[in-house]
Amino acid sequence: MSRLQVVSGKGGTGKTTVAAALALALATEGKRTLLVEVEGRQGIAQLFETESLPYEERKIAVAPGGGEVFALAIDAERALLDYLQMFYKLGSAGRALKKLGAIDFATTIAPGVRDVLLTGKACEAVRRREKHGGYTYDHVIMDAPPTGRITRFLNVNDEVAGLARIGPIHNQAQAVMRVLKSPETAVHLVTVLEEMPVQETADGIAELRAAELPVGGVIVNMVRPHVLDEAAVRAASGDHRDAVARTLAAAGVRGGTKLVEPLLEQAAEHAQRVELEREQRAVLMGLDVSTSELPFLGDGADIAGLYRLAKELRKQGVGA
Repeated sequence: MSRLQVVSGKGGTGKTTVAAALALALATEGKRTLLVEVEGRQGIAQLFETESLPYEERKIAVAPGGGEVFALAIDAERALLDYLQMFYKLGSAGRALKKLGAIDFATTIAPGVRDVLLTGKACEAVRRREKHGGYTYDHVIMDAPPTGRITRFLNVNDEVAGLARIGPIHNQAQAVMRVLKSPETAVHLVTVLEEMPVQETADGIAELRAAELPVGGVIVNMVRPHVLDEAAVRAASGDHRDAVARTLAAAGVRGGTKLVEPLLEQAAEHAQRVELEREQRAVLMGLDVSTSELPFLGDGADIAGLYRLAKELRKQGVGA
């Protein structure tokens, strides 16, 4: 089982929600997970209805069976200060650089270095052990950048190759890549059953494979139940319009005759969506990766919804 689970996806597919649910799912039966955010959006804090996450690991939830979920919002500037202290013992000099704006300049002008710092912090949590020798966290789940940037974000060795061919930054990038390209890591992509997100997922998988980064699975989010198929719509709109009107009248619906046409239009739209989703499922099946599905949450992704999604992920064995 991979200990670093990276979650990416096209914007709007609910990747942060899925990452949070995965952290809960993997923290069952007394296990400890760390949910890491790297984009500075504080999406995790919003989902768990807590205050903004600081640059420190904080417990935010308890999973079924007594497991614990911790969260960390990684800040590139703070990570660079940690790095400067670790390798160069700068201490107060590093804080002075921050006041002068040098830290922000460094992480902006060299985005490859920024990504090394962000991924490096997550990889450090993966490798960290307690005094008794066991791992601090059973799993680390990273809410990563969107699919269009995920390969570049994770492939930090290539990103810093032109900036640092030797020295601590180079060594740090190589250490990160040893984790990211190992069986310890799995990169999951979140999508919905629409053409653009599915195509971006297919492109993302191809890019990850070309970079020799480990693809985990595809998680199809916000799946709606199928009420009618095209055959049912054709039957209702054919010789059965009067029967539909009578059924509405029998159910006590006033003006049932006037409702037949609007209802059939909605049914036709539903059937069209079902067919489009069937086509996109076929595309996903052709990607040769494991696929799981999560239901659409009508009430939104609140705490109760996260636990429901976590239960679905456990049932489908996602992350195992």
